[in-house]
Amino acid sequence: MRIADFKCALKIAPGKCDGNLFVKYKSAFYWLIGTLIVLIILVAAFYFDNAVHHYMTAHQTRGLRHFMHRVSRFGDWPEHFALGLVLAGIAWWRGSKKWTRIFLSMLIALGIAGVVGRGVQMATGRARPSVRTEEVWNGARFNPKYQAFPSGHVGASTAFFGVLFLANRRIGLACLSIPILIGFSRIYLGAHYLSDVVFASVLGFLCALLTARLLLPIDDPKSRIGN
Repeated sequence: MRIADFKCALKIAPGKCDGNLFVKYKSAFYWLIGTLIVLIILVAAFYFDNAVHHYMTAHQTRGLRHFMHRVSRFGDWPEHFALGLVLAGIAWWRGSKKWTRIFLSMLIALGIAGVVGRGVQMATGRARPSVRTEEVWNGARFNPKYQAFPSGHVGASTAFFGVLFLANRRIGLACLSIPILIGFSRIYLGAHYLSDVVFASVLGFLCALLTARLLLPIDDPKSRIGN
């Protein structure tokens, strides 16, 4: 290397270093703001738990309750798992390595959210709104009646479709309406409080983000992975 080239490299290096530091600080700032926003939403959800529960209880209709039962029935993790297997099989049969990897990643995120969520449920022992008890938080419990926090349905569904959203925003955004509907059904049926659903959504999306970062290094311009 010539002396002139070496001097030029020395001049450029500090600028690149400053740019990298700026990107890191900017990313950390966004994560901090996002964390604060999530905490505020969670606190607000806990605050409005009883109000939302009483409102849902006072506005029950037979037809809507029947529909919400169907949503909850087909919105559980086994149905998501079966759907993921079918989609992964179709993608593999068609020779699409990209979509096979995406669908398998959705299944992995589903499993992670399910295991973590079940652990939190058993550790906290929160009674469901339909259970009449003086103590809402009861510690470690194995009875499903005391496993309200967080919602297993919503956590699994959010993790499942969250990976799809991170891989392809256009398709994933439309599918995010599914966990939202499932969450509403769980509150409407008295199976969960608002905070159970909100926390499950956060947990599910974190599982989706972790899975996508580890397994989906996609360069698709419509994808958020790798950006």
